[in-house]
Amino acid sequence: MRPLPSPITPILPSTRTWPLHDVAASRRLEQAALAATPPHALMQRAGLALARLAAAIAPHARRIWVAAGPGNNGGDGLVAALHLQHWGHAVQVSLLADPARLLDDAADAYRQALAAGVPMQPSLPTQVDADLCLDALLGLGASRAPAGVIAEAIARLNAQGAPVLAVDLPSGLHADTGWPLDAAGGAVVRATHTLSLLSLKPGLFTGAGRDLAGRVWLDTLGVDPAGQAASAWLSGPPAATPRRHAQHKGSFGDVIVLGGAAGMGGAALLAARAALTAGAGRVFLARLGGDGLAVDAARPELMPRHPADVLAPALLARATVVCGCGGGTAVAEVLPTVLAHAWRLVLDADALNAIAADAALARALAARSAPTVLTPHPLEAARLLGCGTAELQADRVASAQRLAARLRCTVVLKGSGSVIATADGPPAINPTGNARLGTAGSGDVLAGWLGGGWSQAVDDGTAGAKSAAVASVWLHGRAAELASGHPDLPLRAADLIDAMAAAQPMPG
Repeated sequence: MRPLPSPITPILPSTRTWPLHDVAASRRLEQAALAATPPHALMQRAGLALARLAAAIAPHARRIWVAAGPGNNGGDGLVAALHLQHWGHAVQVSLLADPARLLDDAADAYRQALAAGVPMQPSLPTQVDADLCLDALLGLGASRAPAGVIAEAIARLNAQGAPVLAVDLPSGLHADTGWPLDAAGGAVVRATHTLSLLSLKPGLFTGAGRDLAGRVWLDTLGVDPAGQAASAWLSGPPAATPRRHAQHKGSFGDVIVLGGAAGMGGAALLAARAALTAGAGRVFLARLGGDGLAVDAARPELMPRHPADVLAPALLARATVVCGCGGGTAVAEVLPTVLAHAWRLVLDADALNAIAADAALARALAARSAPTVLTPHPLEAARLLGCGTAELQADRVASAQRLAARLRCTVVLKGSGSVIATADGPPAINPTGNARLGTAGSGDVLAGWLGGGWSQAVDDGTAGAKSAAVASVWLHGRAAELASGHPDLPLRAADLIDAMAAAQPMPG
């Protein structure tokens, strides 16, 4: 791949934090940029950026097909086609729109492409024969499922074998939610690369966005997005905090892991090992099953305790508590005390199910003055919100924010593009991870690591809780990306703990 001229930037793997702008914010950013630039200049920049990226990702492509729609995305594709033809590529454009009805910028691009002799036809080719395809069909303005010739063009793009470069976002993908506009999920482009213009959109990184967008690139077109407040943030690597020479185990906090009902002791054990590896000073493991005082031979540093011993209010009040991992129905009995007295609290798995089933527990959670982090998967989050999983998943960002506001907690809605939300302020979307995390116990590891990392934090408020959650989720996913082993086999949860330790950024 030939080097890319600035300012086209690859977004993943994650190396920094990026602002994300939803449809409304992106529209405001676009309008401000248009007002500050000469007529047609912004589209000319966009089309040139698209052409440059196309030439970089497929430098030997001889034949390039541009599928152009009726909006400004189509105009971007026309400008790109003009440049690519000038650079020696054989370009064919399918302009699936009435030239007489094009918007001003796109109409100008059409006239220039026509004058330059760019081959254009008003229909789809009988057979796509290309080395690279450009998806310039639909953009931010699309709000309905693609139909007619646009849907047919999407099907052609997906059926042919060449790489597909999408303009701004894959056609048919909702920029805010990351799900296809077509409820059946058929009429959406499966891109190899996506060049996001002006701003990054949340839907590229959550829901089905990661699978559909391919590798995401950004070109701000010379416009500073700082003038438009971010709708969300794409999280970057956590800051490495070196330990001082004079620190000791008391400097790094105590963690209590409370869970592991009969037959599920491994979940609590994984969480405790993760908390220890994350750096907690001491980790107390209180299993709700019958083996409460069993020593972990692999990690004898863990301190087994009877549940009754760790439920002392004075101990809870100075510890970070991770509650629910493998807790079964037994966890409901200890939750009132935990909710009333825990200093910092991470609630996972069966603790969340118990709260969803008991309105009194939910009220006690919402009434807590101390910070709490919830780590639900979609089904658990749906139970807490009293809705269906499909409804919750339809807008993951909004759902996480709604749950955070209802229960006055920091919420980690797990899944592809995990969302970390609080009652106030923009949420974060996590860019790391892969399907290797789809295995039993990986969520217990996340909860435990979060508790171990949070126990060392100075900030006692919501900001500290959210920071610990964002850092833990980022590292959890990064470990799966870097871990050895077959990429199509799951990363076993016990191995994930060591992988997270290895992926931890080093103090620099």
